[in-house]
Amino acid sequence: MSKYKRPSQAEIVKQLTDRELILNVYFSQLLFLVIATVLVFFFFDSVSDFMALWDFNVREVLLYAVVPAVIVVLINIILIKVMPKRSYDDGGINERLFKSLSIPHILFITLVIAFAEEVLFRGVIHTFAGFIVASLLFALIHFRYLNKMVLLISVLFLSFLIGYMYELTNNLLVPFVAHFLIDFLLGIYYRFFMR
Repeated sequence: MSKYKRPSQAEIVKQLTDRELILNVYFSQLLFLVIATVLVFFFFDSVSDFMALWDFNVREVLLYAVVPAVIVVLINIILIKVMPKRSYDDGGINERLFKSLSIPHILFITLVIAFAEEVLFRGVIHTFAGFIVASLLFALIHFRYLNKMVLLISVLFLSFLIGYMYELTNNLLVPFVAHFLIDFLLGIYYRFFMR
């Protein structure tokens, strides 16, 4: 019997350089986009049917994306301040990632993440497999949170909230904007205010 102990994600992340960590994020998002693109061609009758999911409705975006995103960010910041660090620590990934990036890079990477994940999970999976399946799968891709109860509850809540935004509006721009704002604002918080 082998006594080999599999390294934790935190130990693996510590071995990565900042550049390797960023490249891993971009690679995972590229993979999501490739999967989403294949599924769009498989599930939708045409690309224009998929594009019809995007509606530039300012009222919907403000009411169902911007306001909830700001509330989610404020709740997360309060939790970060009042909870012990170990309860929301994801192995140092978010802190390391965002502390190494400039503001324009945080803007760009959070746009890429929100776009790739919302196209796949809301645009394709939610549209064809439903709200619950898409929300659970979205939460599961954040597997580094599975052994941290506060983070797990947070990502499950956020996943269902964003899915519900899409369910209410049937407008892919809404979950995309909400996801982007949450990631971007928390990225800025990590960059400048994490202790």
